[in-house]
Amino acid sequence: MPSPTPEQPGTEPATEDDATAPLAPLLTLRDGLPAVVETESALAELCEALAAGTGPVAIDAERASGYRYSSRAYLIQLRREGSRTWLVDPIAFDSLEPLQRVLEGTEWILHAATQDLPCLREVGLVPSALFDTELAGRLLGYPRVGLGTLVETVLGSRMKKEHSAVDWSTRPLPEPWLEYAALDVEVLVELREKLGAELVAQGKDEWARQEFEHLRGFEPTPRVEAWRRTSGMHKVRGRRGLAAVRALWEARDEIAAQRDVTPGRIIPDSAIVAAAHALPTDRASLLATKGFHGRGAERYSTRWVAALQEAASMEEHDLPARAPRGDGPPLPRAWADKDPVAARRLQLARQAMGELAEAHGLPVENVLTPDYLRRTLWTPPRTREPGALLDAVVEQLLGLGARSWQVGLAAPLLTQAILDADAPPEPAEEPEQPQLPEKTETLSSPSE
Repeated sequence: MPSPTPEQPGTEPATEDDATAPLAPLLTLRDGLPAVVETESALAELCEALAAGTGPVAIDAERASGYRYSSRAYLIQLRREGSRTWLVDPIAFDSLEPLQRVLEGTEWILHAATQDLPCLREVGLVPSALFDTELAGRLLGYPRVGLGTLVETVLGSRMKKEHSAVDWSTRPLPEPWLEYAALDVEVLVELREKLGAELVAQGKDEWARQEFEHLRGFEPTPRVEAWRRTSGMHKVRGRRGLAAVRALWEARDEIAAQRDVTPGRIIPDSAIVAAAHALPTDRASLLATKGFHGRGAERYSTRWVAALQEAASMEEHDLPARAPRGDGPPLPRAWADKDPVAARRLQLARQAMGELAEAHGLPVENVLTPDYLRRTLWTPPRTREPGALLDAVVEQLLGLGARSWQVGLAAPLLTQAILDADAPPEPAEEPEQPQLPEKTETLSSPSE
């Protein structure tokens, strides 16, 4: 199950009336709590039951985020009309190929599919088609699209959420956790039907179809220089300090991968930053540094010291730069200095895209990925013949990965922004100077 979705900007805070409103009925399991599938015979029974069912299949996965280094699935939940809810322990099987064969050709219903598709793919489960209820909610303009909120808003039922951050690698899994997991697929089929009908009513069903098809090939973006995400790193001064952060981060990441625990459980980011400030050179001074007092700090103290010594001995030209390397355009705040025309393009396009998003009831980032917009405006096609420019912008956006419905909406606006930005801005009118009174002769005083 994905982590709870953050509230969307602009959501109205709860009012006093909201607090006193009667609570929606609590969602309960219709068929009771199923046993966990962890044997080949139980898997064969599951496959037979799903094959006898009809319609799409609701699927969810639980990971041990915050506890484990890997993002593997530790529990998979499935439900289909004509079948009941099933809970599968993927750790118990060498292969889930029989389940993949049964699911072939069916539509999967997931919530926040990008959270679960990678770990499902890891165990051999790949969708032929899918429907993402979170993304559908965004396309429909719902301001809050967490599963619990959507279920309450659309279906009028309230979900339990008290086990959303537990360690799903625990064995055996406690019954309350299993009930929570089973409830996550209990109403996905019904939720899909309601949201699907709304998409048709708003004329957005083709947009959703393209988005869902695009999601089938989703791969997480590899993190380039992931050590730069160390919390508090902005406090570190000097390139030598950055080298220390990188060396400690990489040592910790290697240990975490070997032990399959989340890196922060070995030493926290705050300890890395403190060591990058102090740059201790031996075990005693390292363990006296703030944050290096836990078992992970002491157990791997030799590794930490070696990492710091490596950073201390690096040649100047090998030290990391303050700014990360990237192939994209600079940060928008730097555009005005680097390319004022590009900055005007961005300003004009952002205004037009905001108005377009509001007109269609969409988050602006769903109209067009912000990175695609920035890349197109920073290095636009060279032609300025309107028709040819529009065609070139269309081609550029499609090449970046934009869907055709997005291109149809955004390309004309970006084309116009490019053309308008090329025209020099009209000079600001000079403010009128106040009229000074005419000089008059000063009368001599009587005493002169």
